[in-house]
Amino acid sequence: MIPFYKKRYIFPVIASAFLFVGVSFKDDFFEIAKQIEIFTTLFKELNKNYVDETNPGDLMDKSIKAMLASLDPYTVYFNEQDVVKYKINNTGEYTGIGAMITRKNDKLIIREPYKNFPADKAGLKAGDEVIQIGDILLSDFKEDASQLFRGSKNTKIDVKYIRQGKTNTTQIVLDEVEIKSVPFYGKIDDKTGYIVLARFNQKASYETKQALEQLKKEGAERIVLDLRGNPGGLLNEAVNICNLFVAKGEIIVTTKSKNEKYNTTYKTSKEPVDIEIPLAILVNSKSASASEIVSGALQDLDRAVVIGSRSFGKGLVQKPIDLTYGTQLKVTISRYYTPSGRCIQALDYAHKDKNGVATKTEAKNYTAFKTRKGRTVYDGGGIQPDIELEETKWSPIAEALQKNDGIFNYATSYYYKNPNLGNQIPNFSDADFQNFKQFLKTEKFSFDTETDLALKNTLAKAKKEKIDEKIAAEYQQLAIALQKSEENLLDKNKAEIKNLILDEIIKRYQYQEGLYQYYLKNNTEIKKATSVLNNSSEYKNILKM
Repeated sequence: MIPFYKKRYIFPVIASAFLFVGVSFKDDFFEIAKQIEIFTTLFKELNKNYVDETNPGDLMDKSIKAMLASLDPYTVYFNEQDVVKYKINNTGEYTGIGAMITRKNDKLIIREPYKNFPADKAGLKAGDEVIQIGDILLSDFKEDASQLFRGSKNTKIDVKYIRQGKTNTTQIVLDEVEIKSVPFYGKIDDKTGYIVLARFNQKASYETKQALEQLKKEGAERIVLDLRGNPGGLLNEAVNICNLFVAKGEIIVTTKSKNEKYNTTYKTSKEPVDIEIPLAILVNSKSASASEIVSGALQDLDRAVVIGSRSFGKGLVQKPIDLTYGTQLKVTISRYYTPSGRCIQALDYAHKDKNGVATKTEAKNYTAFKTRKGRTVYDGGGIQPDIELEETKWSPIAEALQKNDGIFNYATSYYYKNPNLGNQIPNFSDADFQNFKQFLKTEKFSFDTETDLALKNTLAKAKKEKIDEKIAAEYQQLAIALQKSEENLLDKNKAEIKNLILDEIIKRYQYQEGLYQYYLKNNTEIKKATSVLNNSSEYKNILKM
């Protein structure tokens, strides 16, 4: 709670900060100053007169974020806490426990402990339910509980958790945690190396270079670079990664803006590692931004075969601008263009439909461009792969199982019933799948599909209107029919669900590394990339070599 005298003190500071920004826009100064004055007056009177105590910081935070949301999803405001998280994403370093966690009711669920990091060393495992951190019961703590795991290196934190119904305690010793850009690399076969590039932070090109050079030392004569699911990051790191495979002085990307100072051409500036090694790049609909710079540039330069499904289509560039009191604005400043001249931005945020949704360029209106060797490529909607594969998308029933932890909770149960599996890959049989279905029934799992929720909502309204007893029989019939339908959908999508269960089980025993090892031999896209690289004539024909 902020005392009233402090509230009044805040407003002139806010107003002066806004006016300072406003004076730089000479052409629009009067209109900007007018709107700032209106907002300042409103904000002051609201906080002074509202019936209940207000939090000016919270109100301002929400108002700024709502304003920026009307522009595009990438122009955002970071308060002090947001800035810390943003810096972690960019640097890849922070002090913490080294685990993926989620909040559920009054508990923190350990989703995935990372190998050899503090949570793992303390013995925490996926599925553990943390109920107390230090002296603080999570049932009494409604804020972001992850902050309770923050502190300086070697800080010791006592933790109480529930595992399989039994309460346990452990102590976590905080340490430096590094979020790797390259979480895995290895050999697919004797001649084919594989590199997973998961994000573009400050160490992306360094880690990719290390992986590439090590694989070459181990005999790799061709490389698969996996950018699937990579949301992007630092633009200069995308340029540096391209530089590993193309000569010094190549144009990788240009940025264009109404503001001339943001019109920039980015070229490779270092000596490459290998400009000849055959290269395949994997992308999907979640490969965005810097991932599209790398895949688009190397496609335009005829340096790599791109395989997978069309990428996300984010051709907008952001710049972080430091503001007062440790806050920050990340603002869209330009669009980027690949070497052939195409911008692959899919959505036009300057033109929205009546529902406020950004419009998308229709395929018939895409513009054709030419790669260095004359191959045709298009703008308007992400990077279109040279070899398109149908992207695996979860069925609604699989989405429900993932969203509501049906698969996650079953994998936890499986792990403790089969403690000695080790590095073996389990043969998840049809009998195991029947066991999974029975587990869902025993746990009274709720799929919460749209139909599920609509039916529950109908009953709730019927109770409110006191007609639930009159429709009880009909409701029960619908509920039974829906249950049978969900059971049929489980069987119909058995292969997909079994694969998702197997992925989760492998991580329990072998961490992410084991899952990547499994993918090397079993993933469809990796198999296709390996096949193309192993077929020299097909590879050269695609790239017109």
